[in-house]
Amino acid sequence: TKYFCKSFLEWRKVGVEQLRLSTIDMIGIPTLTNLQKGVQFALKYQSLGQSVYVHCKAGRSRSATMVAAYLIQVYNWSPEEAIRAITKIRSHIFIRPGQFEILKEFHKITAEAAKR
Repeated sequence: TKYFCKSFLEWRKVGVEQLRLSTIDMIGIPTLTNLQKGVQFALKYQSLGQSVYVHCKAGRSRSATMVAAYLIQVYNWSPEEAIRAITKIRSHIFIRPGQFEILKEFHKITAEAAKR
């Protein structure tokens, strides 16, 4: 894809900041640390009134997991609520069992932090 997509430096030159959080396609489960990094990145730009584009190869699993983590953080939703909200907009998402488990862990940590 290097011939069709801008490089990291080319995007930076036009004012686009990227956060790349590596997760293996199809079988990968993001780490809690990466979910937290991604959510904080999105919150930073939200506070500046800007948008964040979250994507992966097919836009069905890894990116949907990250967006679900964001919704859990911002709205204190359960993983099920976050996934339902995303599914209403992108009916073809597929959160794999391991990704669902990490979202449950993320929710638990987020809920505990909100109580403090």
